[in-house]
Amino acid sequence: MTGKIDADRIRLKRAYEPATDDDGRRVLVDRLWPRGVSKAEAAIDEWAKDLAPSTELRKWFGHDPRRWQAFRSRYRAELATFGDDLDRLRDVARAGTLTLVYAARDQAHNDAVVLREVLLDRET
Repeated sequence: MTGKIDADRIRLKRAYEPATDDDGRRVLVDRLWPRGVSKAEAAIDEWAKDLAPSTELRKWFGHDPRRWQAFRSRYRAELATFGDDLDRLRDVARAGTLTLVYAARDQAHNDAVVLREVLLDRET
């Protein structure tokens, strides 16, 4: 499936927020399972831990906003090697709502923000 993805089709949500009916397909995009969240509470349809930042990049970033721009660039470079996985998520978003679920406290500086940007960037 090809075509432009409406930005509102790809949502971001913390793993600690309750799942709702309008979340569509919920994909956890962190390498580690969120602390204190049961699998039932998380209501995750898919765990895409391979798309999460590498352990080295995640530790280097440490959720330090001063490293945000460099993190974005480095993470985008890592994601470039996962074309098929990204295309599959784009197809999900074209067909309905895709909610990228993450655990970070900082809602503006986390891997899900970058992944959403990447999914919306490359339109076929």
